[in-house]
Parts: sequence; C-alpha cells; structure tokens
Amino acid sequence: MAPRILLARHGQTEWSLLGRHTGRTDIPLLDEGREGAKLLGERLHRSRWAGLDGFEIRTSPLARARETCELAGFGERAQPWDTLMEWDYGAYEGMTPAEIQAIRPGWFIWRDGVPEGESLEQLSARADEVVAWARSADRDVLVFAHGHILRSIAARWLGEHVSFAARIRLDPTSLSALGWAYGAPAIERWNDTGHLEG
Repeated sequence: MAPRILLARHGQTEWSLLGRHTGRTDIPLLDEGREGAKLLGERLHRSRWAGLDGFEIRTSPLARARETCELAGFGERAQPWDTLMEWDYGAYEGMTPAEIQAIRPGWFIWRDGVPEGESLEQLSARADEVVAWARSADRDVLVFAHGHILRSIAARWLGEHVSFAARIRLDPTSLSALGWAYGAPAIERWNDTGHLEG
C-alpha cells in the first residue's frame, strides 16, 4: 500500500477571520471553530473514514490545531510535533496582507518571504520532513495543522517548489487528502469543507 496523508486545518480563530498572519502566536479557536472541529470529527468517524483505524496521527502543538484535533476526537491518539507548527512570520506576525503592502508595496509572501522569521527554504525543509515521515511506512497518516504549512506540505508532496502553495488555498477546518495516481504523487481531495455545510 502506498501511504496517504490526510490534512486537517484548524478551526476558525479571530485572526484567521480577520486575515491576520498567525504564525507562532497561540490564538484560541472561536466558537465557530470549535463547532467546525466537532463536525470534522463526526465526518472522520463515520462512513468511509470509520475513525481512521490504523492511521498514525500528529498535531501541531499550537492550541488552535491541538484543540481542533481533540474536538475531532483524536486527541488521545495524536502526537504533538513541532514540525507541524505554522510558518514563523517574524516581523509580519499579526499583520494582514494589506497592512504589509502599505509598508512594502508589491510584497508577495510566497516569493519575498518575511523579515526576522522563517525563510522559504526553512519552511520547505519542514514540509519535506513531514512528507518523508508520511511516506516512511505502510500506513496512512492524519495531521492537524495550519494553512501555510499544510499548503507547503502539499506542494512538496507533489514535488513542486514550496511557492506552488500560493496556488492552493485552504480554508479553516477543511479536509484534504494527498495520495497517488498512476504511481505518482497526487492530490486526492482538496479544501473539502462539506462537513460544515449542514
């Protein structure tokens, strides 16, 4: 069996709602985010997913991802992993893209990176570590993490430069799956929020 990786983005927070870059700041979930996490868990515990028996589960240690994991019903099975933490935005932590553009016109995070934070190369290396771990054994995996690191993992799973992540948006409390097609890495499902639609 070729291993797959399921990606669960954390639920809605105040900063994600406002579009603020939320890297290492430990922002809690909003009530909406908590409800979404429960709905994601219900989805993963029924039908084709059936509780993901046999899956290895890891979570970012940051509260918003860890709580999403717990509310989805996987807290006891999940191992915290610093590699899944969000991009360290350095001087741009807490700022919106519009605020950054006001001081740095033309700025594009996936090209220009962030001052005093984690470089694109460092982000890519962390994504590579997750991909290598996911492919390392004969089992599927589930990770709970954050928008930019999960997009980076997807880019590197596909063998693309980490900047490819700019082309694959990811909403809060979404579910995605990376697997294989014709023997090559592929996206099986992306940014699926069907569990939030009633």
